[in-house]
Amino acid sequence: MRLFAALVPPDEVLDEIARAIAPHVGQVPGLRWPDRATWHITLGFFGEVPERVLPELETRLARAVRRHTAMNLAFEGFGAFSSVRRARVLWVGVTGDSMTRLADSVRAGARRAGAEQTDDKRFHPHLTLARAKVETDLRPLVESLSGFSGSPWRAERVRLFRSHTGPQVRHESLAEWALAPAEQG
Repeated sequence: MRLFAALVPPDEVLDEIARAIAPHVGQVPGLRWPDRATWHITLGFFGEVPERVLPELETRLARAVRRHTAMNLAFEGFGAFSSVRRARVLWVGVTGDSMTRLADSVRAGARRAGAEQTDDKRFHPHLTLARAKVETDLRPLVESLSGFSGSPWRAERVRLFRSHTGPQVRHESLAEWALAPAEQG
């Protein structure tokens, strides 16, 4: 099973992103725009995980998630990997409370459960919006989206997904856990 852990933003926040990118979808040759139903913020990508590892993975992820509080986040700023000039991935950034400790905990829990880590890169919170098979100059696109700033939202749950690849990529939610309530100040 191809698995990953992620945050899923609320629909109204995703609506804002969809409206911002709508005029650009289909306008850049070679850029593929995944179905909105697959949009998420990856905390840890585990790749192929044997089914026998799933119970321990769920236990470890539940424990890791409970150690962290709900987070106040917002989408802001578009960019690309590896660079805007030589892009294969278009993304929108995430600002607000740091997700790095949560991502580190999720990845450590998965590793302890026996899920091999396939993503060793430094965590960079983002939501992927489009992909290209060949490096593409996305400077004009990113520049045209530069004024976007999304509404704040609270991330309260982490989900474990199974990714079904093929002509139509689909994500199946296998489990979810609540982050601890944020302290009221």
